[in-house]
Amino acid sequence: MRQDIDDIVRGVNIGRWKPVEIECGDRTIEVLLPPGAKTLEMREFAPLARPADEIRRSLEDPVGTPPLAKIIEAKGKPARDLSVCIATSDITRPVPYKGEGGILDPLLRIFLDCGVRRDNVTLLVGTGTHRPSTAQEKVAMFGERVAAEFRIIDHVCDDESMLTHIGRTRSGTEIDINRHFIEADVKIATGLVESHFMAGVSAGRKAICPALVSRKTIERFHSARFLSSPKATNLVLEGNPCHEESLEIARKTGVDFIVNAVLNRRLELIGVFSGDLEQSHDKAVELVRRVVAIPVDREYDIVLTHGGYVGINHYQNAKAACNALPIVRENGFLVLAACERDEDPIGPATYKTLLHLLKLQGPGGYLAALLNPAWKFTRDQWEPQMWGKVIEKIGEEGILYCTAFIPEEEQRLVPGTPGWDFLPPRVFPRDGEATQAMVRNALVYACHHPKWGGRKPSVAFIKEGPYAIPYVKGTAL
Repeated sequence: MRQDIDDIVRGVNIGRWKPVEIECGDRTIEVLLPPGAKTLEMREFAPLARPADEIRRSLEDPVGTPPLAKIIEAKGKPARDLSVCIATSDITRPVPYKGEGGILDPLLRIFLDCGVRRDNVTLLVGTGTHRPSTAQEKVAMFGERVAAEFRIIDHVCDDESMLTHIGRTRSGTEIDINRHFIEADVKIATGLVESHFMAGVSAGRKAICPALVSRKTIERFHSARFLSSPKATNLVLEGNPCHEESLEIARKTGVDFIVNAVLNRRLELIGVFSGDLEQSHDKAVELVRRVVAIPVDREYDIVLTHGGYVGINHYQNAKAACNALPIVRENGFLVLAACERDEDPIGPATYKTLLHLLKLQGPGGYLAALLNPAWKFTRDQWEPQMWGKVIEKIGEEGILYCTAFIPEEEQRLVPGTPGWDFLPPRVFPRDGEATQAMVRNALVYACHHPKWGGRKPSVAFIKEGPYAIPYVKGTAL
Protein backbone atom coordinates (compact mmCIF):
# COMPACT_ATOMS: atom_id res chain seq x y z
CA MET A 1 0.00 0.00 0.00
CA ARG A 2 1.24 3.47 -0.88
CA GLN A 3 2.50 5.22 2.25
CA ASP A 4 0.24 8.29 2.09
CA ILE A 5 -2.76 6.01 1.53
CA ASP A 6 -1.76 3.81 4.45
CA ASP A 7 -1.42 6.90 6.67
CA ILE A 8 -5.03 7.87 5.89
CA VAL A 9 -6.64 4.40 5.92
CA ARG A 10 -4.98 2.92 8.99
CA GLY A 11 -7.14 3.00 12.09
CA VAL A 12 -10.31 4.39 10.47
CA ASN A 13 -13.44 3.02 12.16
CA ILE A 14 -15.89 1.74 9.54
CA GLY A 15 -18.16 -0.11 11.96
CA ARG A 16 -21.23 1.85 10.85
CA TRP A 17 -20.58 1.49 7.13
CA LYS A 18 -23.25 -0.49 5.23
CA PRO A 19 -22.63 -3.32 2.73
CA VAL A 20 -23.69 -3.12 -0.93
CA GLU A 21 -23.22 -5.55 -3.79
CA ILE A 22 -21.30 -4.47 -6.90
CA GLU A 23 -21.39 -6.30 -10.21
CA CYS A 24 -18.00 -7.84 -11.03
CA GLY A 25 -18.19 -9.74 -14.29
CA ASP A 26 -20.59 -12.64 -13.81
CA ARG A 27 -20.51 -12.35 -10.01
CA THR A 28 -20.83 -9.67 -7.34
CA ILE A 29 -18.51 -8.39 -4.64
CA GLU A 30 -19.50 -6.77 -1.36
CA VAL A 31 -18.13 -3.36 -0.41
CA LEU A 32 -19.02 -0.91 2.35
CA LEU A 33 -20.56 2.55 1.98
CA PRO A 34 -20.30 5.25 4.67
CA PRO A 35 -23.41 6.48 6.50
CA GLY A 36 -25.41 8.93 4.40
CA ALA A 37 -24.17 7.60 1.06
CA LYS A 38 -26.80 7.80 -1.69
CA THR A 39 -27.54 4.76 -3.85
CA LEU A 40 -28.68 5.77 -7.34
CA GLU A 41 -30.82 3.26 -9.24
CA MET A 42 -32.44 3.09 -12.64
CA ARG A 43 -36.19 2.70 -12.84
CA GLU A 44 -37.51 -0.84 -12.94
CA PHE A 45 -39.29 -1.77 -16.18
CA ALA A 46 -41.01 -5.13 -16.52
CA PRO A 47 -40.51 -7.04 -19.79
CA LEU A 48 -43.30 -7.13 -22.35
CA ALA A 49 -45.78 -9.85 -21.38
CA ARG A 50 -46.39 -10.80 -25.03
CA PRO A 51 -43.32 -9.71 -27.01
CA ALA A 52 -44.39 -11.41 -30.26
CA ASP A 53 -47.74 -9.59 -30.19
CA GLU A 54 -46.05 -6.22 -29.49
CA ILE A 55 -43.57 -6.72 -32.32
CA ARG A 56 -46.38 -7.55 -34.72
CA ARG A 57 -48.41 -4.52 -33.56
CA SER A 58 -45.38 -2.26 -34.05
CA LEU A 59 -44.87 -3.51 -37.61
CA GLU A 60 -48.57 -3.24 -38.51
CA ASP A 61 -49.03 0.22 -36.97
CA PRO A 62 -45.68 1.98 -37.49
CA VAL A 63 -44.76 5.51 -36.39
CA GLY A 64 -44.66 8.12 -39.16
CA THR A 65 -44.88 5.78 -42.16
CA PRO A 66 -47.40 3.51 -43.86
CA PRO A 67 -47.13 -0.21 -43.04
CA LEU A 68 -44.47 -2.13 -44.94
CA ALA A 69 -47.02 -3.71 -47.27
CA LYS A 70 -47.99 -0.21 -48.47
CA ILE A 71 -44.33 0.80 -48.85
CA ILE A 72 -43.71 -2.29 -50.98
CA GLU A 73 -46.79 -1.57 -53.08
CA ALA A 74 -45.65 2.03 -53.69
CA LYS A 75 -42.29 0.99 -55.15
CA GLY A 76 -43.82 0.80 -58.62
CA LYS A 77 -42.84 -2.70 -59.67
CA PRO A 78 -43.96 -6.24 -58.84
CA ALA A 79 -42.99 -7.41 -55.36
CA ARG A 80 -41.24 -10.47 -56.82
CA ASP A 81 -38.81 -8.13 -58.59
CA LEU A 82 -38.01 -5.98 -55.55
CA SER A 83 -34.68 -6.24 -53.75
CA VAL A 84 -34.69 -5.81 -49.97
CA CYS A 85 -31.72 -5.03 -47.72
CA ILE A 86 -32.07 -5.25 -43.94
CA ALA A 87 -29.21 -3.63 -42.03
CA THR A 88 -28.55 -5.45 -38.75
CA SER A 89 -26.20 -5.02 -35.82
CA ASP A 90 -23.27 -7.37 -35.28
CA ILE A 91 -22.62 -9.74 -32.38
CA THR A 92 -21.45 -6.91 -30.09
CA ARG A 93 -25.06 -5.72 -29.63
CA PRO A 94 -27.69 -7.91 -27.91
CA VAL A 95 -30.46 -7.10 -30.40
CA PRO A 96 -33.35 -9.58 -30.01
CA TYR A 97 -33.39 -10.84 -33.59
CA LYS A 98 -34.10 -14.56 -33.43
CA GLY A 99 -36.91 -16.74 -32.21
CA GLU A 100 -40.59 -16.29 -31.55
CA GLY A 101 -40.00 -13.17 -29.46
CA GLY A 102 -37.48 -11.68 -31.88
CA ILE A 103 -37.94 -8.87 -34.39
CA LEU A 104 -36.55 -10.61 -37.48
CA ASP A 105 -38.99 -13.45 -38.22
CA PRO A 106 -42.15 -11.27 -38.36
CA LEU A 107 -40.27 -8.68 -40.43
CA LEU A 108 -39.15 -11.30 -42.97
CA ARG A 109 -42.62 -12.84 -43.01
CA ILE A 110 -44.14 -9.53 -44.18
CA PHE A 111 -41.85 -9.43 -47.22
CA LEU A 112 -42.47 -13.05 -48.13
CA ASP A 113 -46.23 -12.69 -47.70
CA CYS A 114 -46.17 -9.64 -50.00
CA GLY A 115 -44.50 -11.70 -52.72
CA VAL A 116 -40.86 -10.67 -52.33
CA ARG A 117 -38.62 -13.56 -53.34
CA ARG A 118 -36.50 -15.05 -50.58
CA ASP A 119 -33.32 -14.80 -52.67
CA ASN A 120 -33.95 -11.07 -53.15
CA VAL A 121 -33.67 -10.41 -49.40
CA THR A 122 -30.23 -9.61 -47.96
CA LEU A 123 -29.29 -9.29 -44.31
CA LEU A 124 -26.39 -6.85 -44.13
CA VAL A 125 -24.41 -7.01 -40.88
CA GLY A 126 -23.32 -3.49 -39.97
CA THR A 127 -19.82 -4.03 -38.62
CA GLY A 128 -18.43 -0.49 -38.77
CA THR A 129 -14.72 -1.10 -38.17
CA HIS A 130 -15.35 -4.40 -36.38
CA ARG A 131 -14.31 -7.71 -37.89
CA PRO A 132 -16.77 -9.74 -39.99
CA SER A 133 -19.03 -12.11 -38.08
CA THR A 134 -18.36 -15.83 -38.09
CA ALA A 135 -20.83 -18.46 -39.29
CA GLN A 136 -21.44 -19.43 -35.67
CA GLU A 137 -22.14 -15.82 -34.73
CA LYS A 138 -24.65 -15.48 -37.57
CA VAL A 139 -26.53 -18.47 -36.21
CA ALA A 140 -26.31 -17.05 -32.68
CA MET A 141 -27.71 -13.70 -33.86
CA PHE A 142 -30.38 -14.76 -36.35
CA GLY A 143 -31.12 -18.44 -35.65
CA GLU A 144 -30.31 -21.54 -37.66
CA ARG A 145 -33.24 -21.31 -40.10
CA VAL A 146 -32.64 -17.68 -41.09
CA ALA A 147 -28.89 -18.23 -41.34
CA ALA A 148 -29.50 -21.20 -43.66
CA GLU A 149 -32.27 -19.72 -45.84
CA PHE A 150 -31.29 -16.07 -46.37
CA ARG A 151 -28.27 -14.34 -47.83
CA ILE A 152 -26.20 -12.72 -45.05
CA ILE A 153 -23.34 -10.34 -45.91
CA ASP A 154 -20.90 -8.58 -43.60
CA HIS A 155 -20.05 -4.97 -44.30
CA VAL A 156 -16.29 -4.44 -44.73
CA CYS A 157 -15.36 -0.79 -44.37
CA ASP A 158 -12.06 -1.17 -46.25
CA ASP A 159 -13.44 -3.11 -49.24
CA GLU A 160 -13.82 -0.53 -51.98
CA SER A 161 -15.72 -2.98 -54.20
CA MET A 162 -18.45 -3.00 -51.53
CA LEU A 163 -18.73 0.79 -51.36
CA THR A 164 -20.33 3.51 -53.46
CA HIS A 165 -20.04 7.29 -53.19
CA ILE A 166 -23.27 9.25 -52.59
CA GLY A 167 -22.00 12.77 -51.96
CA ARG A 168 -20.84 14.72 -48.94
CA THR A 169 -22.31 16.17 -45.76
CA ARG A 170 -22.61 19.86 -44.94
CA SER A 171 -19.48 19.53 -42.79
CA GLY A 172 -17.54 18.18 -45.78
CA THR A 173 -17.53 14.45 -44.98
CA GLU A 174 -17.28 12.30 -48.11
CA ILE A 175 -19.96 9.61 -47.86
CA ASP A 176 -18.93 6.18 -49.07
CA ILE A 177 -21.53 3.59 -48.14
CA ASN A 178 -22.29 -0.08 -48.66
CA ARG A 179 -23.64 -0.52 -52.18
CA HIS A 180 -25.84 -3.52 -51.23
CA PHE A 181 -27.83 -1.19 -49.02
CA ILE A 182 -27.94 1.87 -51.25
CA GLU A 183 -28.88 -0.15 -54.37
CA ALA A 184 -31.75 -2.05 -52.71
CA ASP A 185 -35.32 -1.13 -53.62
CA VAL A 186 -36.42 -1.40 -50.00
CA LYS A 187 -34.03 -0.32 -47.25
CA ILE A 188 -34.61 -1.39 -43.64
CA ALA A 189 -32.49 -0.48 -40.59
CA THR A 190 -32.68 -2.38 -37.31
CA GLY A 191 -30.96 -2.09 -33.95
CA LEU A 192 -30.98 -1.65 -30.19
CA VAL A 193 -31.61 1.81 -28.74
CA GLU A 194 -29.50 2.51 -25.65
CA SER A 195 -27.51 5.43 -24.32
CA HIS A 196 -24.26 6.20 -26.14
CA PHE A 197 -21.58 8.36 -24.57
CA MET A 198 -20.59 9.96 -27.88
CA ALA A 199 -23.64 9.91 -30.17
CA GLY A 200 -26.27 10.36 -27.46
CA VAL A 201 -28.07 7.10 -28.21
CA SER A 202 -27.51 4.11 -30.46
CA ALA A 203 -29.56 2.58 -33.31
CA GLY A 204 -31.76 4.56 -35.70
CA ARG A 205 -29.34 6.52 -37.91
CA LYS A 206 -26.31 4.75 -36.38
CA ALA A 207 -27.36 1.56 -38.17
CA ILE A 208 -26.19 3.42 -41.30
CA CYS A 209 -23.32 5.54 -40.00
CA PRO A 210 -20.97 4.28 -38.66
CA ALA A 211 -22.23 0.73 -39.29
CA LEU A 212 -22.35 0.71 -43.12
CA VAL A 213 -19.85 3.37 -44.23
CA SER A 214 -16.19 3.44 -45.20
CA ARG A 215 -13.33 3.78 -42.77
CA LYS A 216 -12.72 7.36 -43.93
CA THR A 217 -16.34 8.28 -43.23
CA ILE A 218 -16.12 6.59 -39.82
CA GLU A 219 -12.97 8.57 -39.04
CA ARG A 220 -14.91 11.79 -39.54
CA PHE A 221 -17.75 10.49 -37.34
CA HIS A 222 -15.21 9.71 -34.60
CA SER A 223 -13.12 12.82 -35.26
CA ALA A 224 -11.48 14.72 -32.42
CA ARG A 225 -13.35 17.86 -33.45
CA PHE A 226 -16.76 16.19 -33.11
CA LEU A 227 -15.92 14.45 -29.84
CA SER A 228 -14.51 17.60 -28.25
CA SER A 229 -18.02 19.07 -28.24
CA PRO A 230 -19.65 19.05 -24.77
CA LYS A 231 -22.83 17.90 -26.51
CA ALA A 232 -21.18 14.69 -27.75
CA THR A 233 -22.44 12.81 -24.73
CA ASN A 234 -25.14 10.53 -23.36
CA LEU A 235 -28.79 11.17 -24.28
CA VAL A 236 -28.03 14.51 -25.97
CA LEU A 237 -29.15 14.73 -29.60
CA GLU A 238 -29.80 18.40 -30.29
CA GLY A 239 -26.49 20.04 -31.14
CA ASN A 240 -24.57 16.76 -30.87
CA PRO A 241 -22.25 16.77 -33.92
CA CYS A 242 -21.93 12.96 -33.95
CA HIS A 243 -25.71 12.55 -34.02
CA GLU A 244 -26.22 15.25 -36.63
CA GLU A 245 -23.55 13.87 -38.96
CA SER A 246 -24.91 10.35 -38.66
CA LEU A 247 -28.50 11.49 -39.23
CA GLU A 248 -27.59 13.52 -42.31
CA ILE A 249 -25.85 10.50 -43.84
CA ALA A 250 -28.76 8.17 -43.01
CA ARG A 251 -31.24 10.60 -44.59
CA LYS A 252 -29.23 10.62 -47.83
CA THR A 253 -29.53 6.84 -48.15
CA GLY A 254 -33.33 6.95 -48.26
CA VAL A 255 -34.05 4.52 -45.42
CA ASP A 256 -37.64 3.28 -45.90
CA PHE A 257 -38.33 1.80 -42.49
CA ILE A 258 -36.64 1.05 -39.17
CA VAL A 259 -37.28 -1.50 -36.43
CA ASN A 260 -35.68 -0.67 -33.08
CA ALA A 261 -35.79 -2.51 -29.77
CA VAL A 262 -35.36 -1.25 -26.20
CA LEU A 263 -34.25 -3.60 -23.42
CA ASN A 264 -34.19 -3.33 -19.64
CA ARG A 265 -31.12 -3.95 -17.49
CA ARG A 266 -31.67 -7.72 -17.67
CA LEU A 267 -31.72 -7.57 -21.49
CA GLU A 268 -35.47 -8.23 -21.59
CA LEU A 269 -37.57 -6.59 -24.29
CA ILE A 270 -39.57 -3.62 -23.00
CA GLY A 271 -40.36 -1.78 -26.23
CA VAL A 272 -40.41 -2.11 -30.04
CA PHE A 273 -40.58 0.92 -32.30
CA SER A 274 -41.04 0.66 -36.07
CA GLY A 275 -41.53 3.16 -38.86
CA ASP A 276 -39.90 6.45 -39.86
CA LEU A 277 -36.13 6.88 -39.46
CA GLU A 278 -36.55 9.85 -37.13
CA GLN A 279 -40.05 9.78 -35.66
CA SER A 280 -39.90 6.13 -34.65
CA HIS A 281 -36.41 6.49 -33.22
CA ASP A 282 -37.51 9.53 -31.20
CA LYS A 283 -40.23 7.42 -29.56
CA ALA A 284 -37.65 4.78 -28.60
CA VAL A 285 -35.34 7.46 -27.20
CA GLU A 286 -38.18 8.72 -24.97
CA LEU A 287 -38.44 5.28 -23.39
CA VAL A 288 -34.66 4.93 -23.03
CA ARG A 289 -34.50 8.24 -21.19
CA ARG A 290 -37.17 7.02 -18.75
CA VAL A 291 -35.21 3.81 -18.18
CA VAL A 292 -31.63 5.03 -17.73
CA ALA A 293 -31.71 8.71 -16.71
CA ILE A 294 -31.33 9.32 -12.95
CA PRO A 295 -31.85 12.94 -11.86
CA VAL A 296 -29.93 14.09 -8.76
CA ASP A 297 -29.95 17.40 -6.89
CA ARG A 298 -26.19 18.06 -6.89
CA GLU A 299 -22.75 16.82 -7.74
CA TYR A 300 -21.06 14.49 -5.24
CA ASP A 301 -17.57 14.61 -3.77
CA ILE A 302 -17.11 10.87 -4.27
CA VAL A 303 -18.88 8.59 -6.74
CA LEU A 304 -18.58 4.80 -6.78
CA THR A 305 -19.39 2.98 -10.02
CA HIS A 306 -18.43 -0.23 -11.79
CA GLY A 307 -17.68 -1.52 -15.27
CA GLY A 308 -20.57 -3.99 -15.37
CA TYR A 309 -20.61 -6.93 -17.72
CA VAL A 310 -19.72 -4.66 -20.65
CA GLY A 311 -16.42 -3.67 -19.00
CA ILE A 312 -14.34 -6.48 -20.44
CA ASN A 313 -11.24 -4.25 -20.65
CA HIS A 314 -9.97 -0.79 -19.78
CA TYR A 315 -11.09 0.47 -23.21
CA GLN A 316 -14.72 -0.45 -22.49
CA ASN A 317 -14.61 0.92 -18.94
CA ALA A 318 -14.34 4.45 -20.35
CA LYS A 319 -18.13 4.25 -20.64
CA ALA A 320 -18.60 3.74 -16.89
CA ALA A 321 -16.26 6.63 -16.08
CA CYS A 322 -17.83 9.05 -18.56
CA ASN A 323 -21.38 8.13 -17.56
CA ALA A 324 -20.60 8.92 -13.91
CA LEU A 325 -18.71 12.14 -14.64
CA PRO A 326 -21.70 14.58 -14.71
CA ILE A 327 -22.36 13.98 -11.00
CA VAL A 328 -18.75 14.04 -9.75
CA ARG A 329 -17.71 17.43 -8.45
CA GLU A 330 -14.61 19.09 -9.90
CA ASN A 331 -11.48 17.61 -8.29
CA GLY A 332 -13.60 14.95 -6.60
CA PHE A 333 -13.01 11.19 -6.60
CA LEU A 334 -14.35 8.57 -8.97
CA VAL A 335 -13.94 5.05 -7.59
CA LEU A 336 -14.32 2.51 -10.40
CA ALA A 337 -14.56 -1.21 -9.62
CA ALA A 338 -13.55 -3.15 -12.73
CA CYS A 339 -13.41 -6.78 -13.78
CA GLU A 340 -11.57 -7.11 -17.08
CA ARG A 341 -12.08 -10.48 -18.74
CA ASP A 342 -10.74 -9.85 -22.22
CA GLU A 343 -7.67 -11.59 -23.58
CA ASP A 344 -5.92 -8.24 -23.23
CA PRO A 345 -7.36 -6.53 -20.14
CA ILE A 346 -6.35 -3.03 -21.28
CA GLY A 347 -7.25 -3.12 -24.97
CA PRO A 348 -5.72 -3.12 -28.46
CA ALA A 349 -2.10 -2.10 -29.04
CA THR A 350 -3.11 1.20 -30.67
CA TYR A 351 -5.28 2.04 -27.66
CA LYS A 352 -2.42 1.34 -25.24
CA THR A 353 -0.07 3.59 -27.21
CA LEU A 354 -2.57 6.44 -27.37
CA LEU A 355 -3.49 6.03 -23.71
CA HIS A 356 0.19 6.37 -22.83
CA LEU A 357 0.33 9.54 -24.95
CA LEU A 358 -2.63 10.89 -22.98
CA LYS A 359 -0.84 10.12 -19.72
CA LEU A 360 2.32 11.88 -20.88
CA GLN A 361 0.72 14.92 -22.52
CA GLY A 362 -2.44 15.37 -20.46
CA PRO A 363 -5.91 15.97 -21.96
CA GLY A 364 -5.01 19.33 -23.53
CA GLY A 365 -1.81 18.10 -25.11
CA TYR A 366 -3.47 14.92 -26.36
CA LEU A 367 -6.36 16.83 -27.96
CA ALA A 368 -3.96 19.34 -29.51
CA ALA A 369 -2.09 16.45 -31.12
CA LEU A 370 -5.31 14.99 -32.55
CA LEU A 371 -6.39 18.37 -33.93
CA ASN A 372 -3.01 19.09 -35.53
CA PRO A 373 -3.33 18.93 -39.36
CA ALA A 374 -0.25 16.71 -39.44
CA TRP A 375 -1.89 14.08 -37.20
CA LYS A 376 -2.81 10.86 -38.98
CA PHE A 377 -6.13 9.48 -37.74
CA THR A 378 -5.44 6.37 -35.67
CA ARG A 379 -7.92 3.70 -34.78
CA ASP A 380 -9.08 3.87 -31.14
CA GLN A 381 -7.95 7.49 -30.72
CA TRP A 382 -11.46 8.45 -29.59
CA GLU A 383 -11.46 6.39 -26.39
CA PRO A 384 -8.42 8.08 -24.76
CA GLN A 385 -10.05 11.37 -25.77
CA MET A 386 -13.08 10.36 -23.69
CA TRP A 387 -10.82 9.42 -20.75
CA GLY A 388 -9.30 12.88 -21.20
CA LYS A 389 -12.68 14.43 -20.37
CA VAL A 390 -12.63 12.58 -17.04
CA ILE A 391 -9.07 13.68 -16.25
CA GLU A 392 -9.90 17.25 -17.20
CA LYS A 393 -12.58 17.43 -14.50
CA ILE A 394 -11.12 15.42 -11.61
CA GLY A 395 -7.44 14.96 -12.47
CA GLU A 396 -5.55 11.67 -12.71
CA GLU A 397 -5.40 11.48 -8.92
CA GLY A 398 -9.20 11.58 -8.85
CA ILE A 399 -9.56 8.32 -10.80
CA LEU A 400 -9.26 5.44 -8.33
CA TYR A 401 -9.22 2.54 -10.79
CA CYS A 402 -9.72 -0.63 -8.76
CA THR A 403 -9.02 -3.89 -10.53
CA ALA A 404 -6.91 -6.92 -9.76
CA PHE A 405 -7.33 -8.18 -13.32
CA ILE A 406 -4.75 -5.83 -14.86
CA PRO A 407 -1.23 -6.66 -13.60
CA GLU A 408 0.30 -3.93 -11.44
CA GLU A 409 3.12 -3.07 -13.84
CA GLU A 410 0.66 -2.64 -16.72
CA GLN A 411 -1.86 -0.65 -14.69
CA ARG A 412 0.78 1.93 -13.85
CA LEU A 413 1.06 2.77 -17.55
CA VAL A 414 -2.56 3.99 -17.76
CA PRO A 415 -3.99 7.20 -16.28
CA GLY A 416 -5.33 7.25 -12.74
CA THR A 417 -4.42 5.84 -9.35
CA PRO A 418 -4.01 2.04 -9.68
CA GLY A 419 -5.95 -0.18 -7.32
CA TRP A 420 -2.74 -1.93 -6.32
CA ASP A 421 -1.80 1.21 -4.34
CA PHE A 422 -4.68 0.38 -1.97
CA LEU A 423 -3.50 -3.12 -1.03
CA PRO A 424 -1.20 -3.96 1.90
CA PRO A 425 2.22 -5.47 1.09
CA ARG A 426 1.25 -9.10 0.70
CA VAL A 427 0.52 -11.33 -2.29
CA PHE A 428 -2.99 -10.96 -3.63
CA PRO A 429 -4.41 -13.13 -6.42
CA ARG A 430 -5.84 -11.50 -9.52
CA ASP A 431 -9.46 -12.07 -8.58
CA GLY A 432 -12.59 -10.47 -7.22
CA GLU A 433 -11.43 -10.72 -3.62
CA ALA A 434 -8.43 -8.50 -4.32
CA THR A 435 -10.61 -6.03 -6.24
CA GLN A 436 -13.02 -5.97 -3.31
CA ALA A 437 -10.17 -5.05 -0.93
CA MET A 438 -9.01 -2.32 -3.32
CA VAL A 439 -12.47 -0.75 -3.50
CA ARG A 440 -13.01 -0.86 0.26
CA ASN A 441 -9.70 0.85 0.97
CA ALA A 442 -10.13 3.33 -1.89
CA LEU A 443 -13.46 4.47 -0.44
CA VAL A 444 -11.96 4.89 3.05
CA TYR A 445 -9.07 6.87 1.52
CA ALA A 446 -11.40 9.08 -0.53
CA CYS A 447 -13.77 9.74 2.39
CA HIS A 448 -10.94 10.73 4.77
CA HIS A 449 -8.73 12.61 2.33
CA PRO A 450 -7.21 15.84 3.70
CA LYS A 451 -8.71 17.83 0.80
CA TRP A 452 -12.07 17.83 2.60
CA GLY A 453 -10.60 19.79 5.49
CA GLY A 454 -12.20 17.51 8.07
CA ARG A 455 -15.73 17.82 6.70
CA LYS A 456 -17.80 14.79 5.73
CA PRO A 457 -17.79 14.41 1.93
CA SER A 458 -20.92 13.48 -0.03
CA VAL A 459 -20.91 9.98 -1.53
CA ALA A 460 -23.04 8.36 -4.26
CA PHE A 461 -23.10 4.79 -5.57
CA ILE A 462 -24.33 4.13 -9.13
CA LYS A 463 -25.87 0.70 -8.74
CA GLU A 464 -26.16 -0.11 -12.46
CA GLY A 465 -22.74 1.29 -13.33
CA PRO A 466 -22.26 1.93 -17.07
CA TYR A 467 -25.92 1.36 -17.92
CA ALA A 468 -27.22 4.30 -15.87
CA ILE A 469 -27.04 7.98 -16.83
CA PRO A 470 -27.12 10.14 -13.68
CA TYR A 471 -27.35 13.88 -14.19
CA VAL A 472 -27.82 17.01 -12.11
CA LYS A 473 -31.33 18.41 -12.41
CA GLY A 474 -31.45 21.50 -14.59
CA THR A 475 -28.58 20.43 -16.85
CA ALA A 476 -29.21 19.45 -20.46
CA LEU A 477 -29.93 15.85 -21.36
